[in-house]
Amino acid sequence: MVLDPGNYKQRYINWKKKGSPIEGVSNANREFILEFLGDMERGYNVTRPGPRSYVRLNNLKQRMCWICKQMEQRYGKENVTNLTKKEISDFFNVVMRGGEVLTRSGKAYTSVRDYANVFKSFWHWYMKREDEKEIIIRDRTTYVDMSPVKESGFVYFTVDEFKRMADRAKFKYKVLMWFMFDTGIRPPKELMNMKVSDLSKLDNSENYELHIRDEVAKTFGRRIKLLLCSQLLQEFINSEELKYDDYIFQINPVVANRYIRRLATRVFGNKKTRGGGLFKNIRMYDFRHSSACYWLPRYKSESALKYRFGWKENKMIHHYTKMLGMKDTIEEKDILLDSEARTKLEKELDRERKQREMLEDKYTALERSTDSRLKQMEKMFREKIMGEAIVEMKKSA
Repeated sequence: MVLDPGNYKQRYINWKKKGSPIEGVSNANREFILEFLGDMERGYNVTRPGPRSYVRLNNLKQRMCWICKQMEQRYGKENVTNLTKKEISDFFNVVMRGGEVLTRSGKAYTSVRDYANVFKSFWHWYMKREDEKEIIIRDRTTYVDMSPVKESGFVYFTVDEFKRMADRAKFKYKVLMWFMFDTGIRPPKELMNMKVSDLSKLDNSENYELHIRDEVAKTFGRRIKLLLCSQLLQEFINSEELKYDDYIFQINPVVANRYIRRLATRVFGNKKTRGGGLFKNIRMYDFRHSSACYWLPRYKSESALKYRFGWKENKMIHHYTKMLGMKDTIEEKDILLDSEARTKLEKELDRERKQREMLEDKYTALERSTDSRLKQMEKMFREKIMGEAIVEMKKSA
């Protein structure tokens, strides 16, 4: 059994049992939305193989209904497939980004790219649907701006800031926080589906290896080493008397988020984090951001980091680090390391130079000493020859 903390599956099933009600849109648009959702649920006429998750299905339903309502009211198109390329780009690039349509709280949309992505998914599905009938439909979403409205900040904290929070947390939440920071696991689904049976001790070590199973993982299953929280986790399992098949963290995500927010507010007040977000707005998912930035400079390869966090693409690393100053930090460290290496090399070269000079001095001294000895020997030899010659001359006389 897989836990569904957000109740996304049951919500979607209940909606279908009620007859899949969609209000406020034309019959034509309602039929398109229902057919689109049906194919997404089965993984048919999709650009990426496989059925969509219930989280995604609920998201597609909610946003496509809203988009169709807006298109009908603004352009009078009761059939969303009759929209022109200009109308589509105008709605997302001008109307939504320009603040002509506002959220319920009266603010401009900052998630325009997410809504545009949903409509692109719909249009690409429609192109494939019509292609089966041998009808060619052009992509009318090519001019939709997919850049973020702004570089929104998020909560990112360093390991030292994390320790300040964890040290003041209740034991249950302290373990939870260390587990999330160490693993970078996706809460709440991946987190809440972890069982004691998913833990195993590493060879010749007291640290655990965690198995995030395929059926609970958002992308793919993986086995990762717990190098920060293993001892604390072992104490928690023992104190809670958890059995082999027990879930490790039996929590209510809403309650857990509320506790962590209050804790962060007590520790840091209204202080901003390095990611631009406020500590008081912290959520469990923010531990994943901070974990990614903690492990990034500690992994030798991006592929290994991607595996730990369950990412399929390199862009996820960029997503989690580009706004944190992480690149600047790495560059500073790289420069520091280069400087240290350069200083060390300069010292070694200087030492070698001095050794070479000493050898040269010794060689020169040896040469001089040798020359002096040779001259002395030559002088002694000449004196000996001359002495012998004089003796011979005296004998002859």
